[in-house]
Amino acid sequence: MICDSRRTLKKRKIDPEAVYSLVKQIPRGKVTSYGELAVAVGHPKAARAIGSIMHVNPYAPVVPCHRVVHKDGRIGGFGDKHGVPRKIELLAAEGVFVKKGKVKDFDRVYFVGFRTKQS
Repeated sequence: MICDSRRTLKKRKIDPEAVYSLVKQIPRGKVTSYGELAVAVGHPKAARAIGSIMHVNPYAPVVPCHRVVHKDGRIGGFGDKHGVPRKIELLAAEGVFVKKGKVKDFDRVYFVGFRTKQS
């Protein structure tokens, strides 16, 4: 008998409200990655799920999802009706600049200091 791990492993759900709470901690002028948020929320392999949660953020701009990018500095998507150009505009207004689709000085503006229930 072959075991299908997709059936035997129960997926733990990620609480979107916990993710939004973490995103509110990202300071103006900083960015973080979907993966960094996944680690902070306790699901280190769930970067794509974090992206899906960001895409439907009902609290923008209070929850600044425009500050979440790919781990290599690429901009990623943006759920706003104006799309990625609007995300780049919002970041630029905060002093985070994008060149050729990537955050400039990524290491300098990358945020990792999340306060979580575990810390």
